[in-house]
Amino acid sequence: MLVKICGIKDVENALVAVENGADALGFVFAPSSRQLTPEKAKKIMDTIPAGVLRVGVFVDAPISLVKGIAEYCPLTILQLHGNESVDYCRQFKKPVIKAIRVGEKGNFYPAPEPYKETVKAFLADTYQPHKSGGTGLSFPWREVDNIRKYGPVILAGGLNLYNVYQALNIARPDGVDVSSGVETDGHKDSKKIKRFIKEVKRWENEKDITRSKRIFR
Repeated sequence: MLVKICGIKDVENALVAVENGADALGFVFAPSSRQLTPEKAKKIMDTIPAGVLRVGVFVDAPISLVKGIAEYCPLTILQLHGNESVDYCRQFKKPVIKAIRVGEKGNFYPAPEPYKETVKAFLADTYQPHKSGGTGLSFPWREVDNIRKYGPVILAGGLNLYNVYQALNIARPDGVDVSSGVETDGHKDSKKIKRFIKEVKRWENEKDITRSKRIFR
């Protein structure tokens, strides 16, 4: 069960997340209220332990830009949230997470099957027209079953400290990803980060599940 805290913008919350058991931190390089410059992201990454996964979030960015940021920061993983094609995803040596947005009726945007042999994992997020992610809304969690046949799935979309336990019971994903669900007034909230991770650990302990980051090893 990999735990990723996305949309990190400062050292304080990065360290809170790591010290409480987060396996991965997400840094947004696409237009967003959580967007960082590569320079600021690198300064934060320089303060966290080497074993923590550093995930760069991009949306339909030029390949050369993604490669440049990935090397400069440096990033461990690339998370692609737009309409990136299979061929686009093949252009990188670093592992790729491809976001699949899930609609209310179980429609996938894009369909996961073509990416099966190319990406390392899928991130299941909520479909909203004209939005690439970070909606704070959930989708029917059982739809994860229809994505996992093509690869490991990280569950996102509307997760928070109050519903993540239930979401884990239903979806049984390989990891969870949260951003707005650990924020207050649009800013990361250290107390919510701690409680979110605690809820994931509680679920793992009760289900006797051993935590692992082997998706990316």
